[in-house]
Amino acid sequence: MTAEASNDPDPLKGVQVGMTGREQEVVTKDLTVGDHVEGMPLVYGTPMMIMLMERASGLAVAGHLPPGWVTVGAEVNIRHLAPTPIGRTVTATAQVVEVQGRSVLFAVEAHDEDRKIGEGMHRRGAVNLQSFARRYGL
Repeated sequence: MTAEASNDPDPLKGVQVGMTGREQEVVTKDLTVGDHVEGMPLVYGTPMMIMLMERASGLAVAGHLPPGWVTVGAEVNIRHLAPTPIGRTVTATAQVVEVQGRSVLFAVEAHDEDRKIGEGMHRRGAVNLQSFARRYGL
């Protein structure tokens, strides 16, 4: 990594409104709320849906960041709209709707094979991995 890349004053200069990302996973027992909370149904958990949305968001911009930079989750405002049972495939999509400073705002949705199961907004911040690790002792 070059000094310029690690200290890039505008790591999001290559990120544009409209960029999209997509990620999928099949619901397994370990992705259900019932696998983590006794007495709950074996349906796709909200935290797992949010993680899938985060992964789709990260993928939307990953190829447009300088070397050594990534985006990390900073804010979520998500509604879980419908249950998804084991065996169904969930697809999350993310679209860049705003780039401001070192943060990117995404509109996110999740669908199973039958319907929309989640929607909302997700903000990610651009960080330099080397500086981030040094600052937080990682």
